[in-house]
Amino acid sequence: MRLGSDHVRVRVPATSANLGPGFDSLGLALAHHDEIEVRALGSTQVVVEVTGEGADDLPAGEDHLVVRAIRAALDHVGAPQVGLHLVCHNAIPHGRGMGSSASAVVAGILAARLLIGDPDALDDHTALQIANAFEGHPDNAAPALLGGVTVAWTDDQGARASVLPVHPEVVPLVLVPVERCATRTARGVLPATVPHADAAWTAGRAALLVQALCHRPDLLLPATGDRLHQDYRAGVMATTVELVRGLRAAGEAAVVSGAGPSVLVLTTVSTIGRAEAAVAELLGPSGPDGTTRSGWRVLRPGIARTGARAVRV
Repeated sequence: MRLGSDHVRVRVPATSANLGPGFDSLGLALAHHDEIEVRALGSTQVVVEVTGEGADDLPAGEDHLVVRAIRAALDHVGAPQVGLHLVCHNAIPHGRGMGSSASAVVAGILAARLLIGDPDALDDHTALQIANAFEGHPDNAAPALLGGVTVAWTDDQGARASVLPVHPEVVPLVLVPVERCATRTARGVLPATVPHADAAWTAGRAALLVQALCHRPDLLLPATGDRLHQDYRAGVMATTVELVRGLRAAGEAAVVSGAGPSVLVLTTVSTIGRAEAAVAELLGPSGPDGTTRSGWRVLRPGIARTGARAVRV
């Protein structure tokens, strides 16, 4: 496989996974994007420039996640490895349950797609397989790649995903704390088994959530109930779980965003004012930059109806 381009740009959305009961399967693309510019170099040099989120602590060489994803994708199709110059403008918060790592992986794979001479060799199915090998589960990578709300699963064909026809009234709010929580920490507190009654109860809510997202937004509150993972995480993100409980008590469909500690509120065009009032009641009013007195940042990103996009420059 030869290279067909030496300069591409990628725009990739943030994501929120689980959505309450859809543990490791449901995910939502958020219109809050990272933008990455990739140049192939004639040398073996790797240069990574980062502005925005993670600028002070991300690796600047081969260990950078976008670089690793490009390498994996080029290897997958048998394309030659090259030197790389990356310029990353990061808006997705890191360690907050908004899919920053999956978005970086997807960005690298799509950059490789346009660097090679035959982009079809890295079609969406192949891209999802490569991303899943990095992530271990496809619930974040699928919406980052495909956009909208996705249901993802694995079978003998590997990782697979389908995009749901989300009701146009559905609107997300994301509440982002100052604190971070590593995904491995949040997953590490989950039990190996749960009571059968809790599993059955949550499976019913996951099925109802598909109906609520696609056809009946008025059912979002009961549909986002969960007994599989959120309460177990209270020990490592007590403030997050307390906020979710407070918002749900106020009638809002709040869930832990991904592995947390951000909170996702699924509301509608007609009820977003009520949801914002409930957030302000619990966190205090937000200033011009969206930050509340308690330090939480309120984002109103909308749903990214399309996933990551790459263009040759």
